[in-house]
Amino acid sequence: MAEATPSITFTDNAAKKVKQLIEDEGNQNLNLRVYVTGGGCSGFQYGFDFDENIQDGDTQVENSGVKMVIDPMSLQYLLGAEVDYKESLEGSMFVVVNPNATTTCGCGSSFSI
Repeated sequence: MAEATPSITFTDNAAKKVKQLIEDEGNQNLNLRVYVTGGGCSGFQYGFDFDENIQDGDTQVENSGVKMVIDPMSLQYLLGAEVDYKESLEGSMFVVVNPNATTTCGCGSSFSI
């Protein structure tokens, strides 16, 4: 697993899936943007998007030639977290394993601190 900082882990599985999705889109300038917003069942929720732009202050984590970027506001909620990609009978999705989350929702995308 590759890390840009010791605070956020971007797993090999997640990087492999991002690389595949970028190739499918045909735009090598895309990065995976991970962010936290208010809402969801537990107070906060994770979001994932593709973004060509890296903003001032964004944290960049690179693995296998692809980048994950996180804005400064979201970073405070994601310190120590791992961003992974899982495939199961319930479906395929990016997941965040966050040691800062005190409670999570059954959907897996909502949490509280």
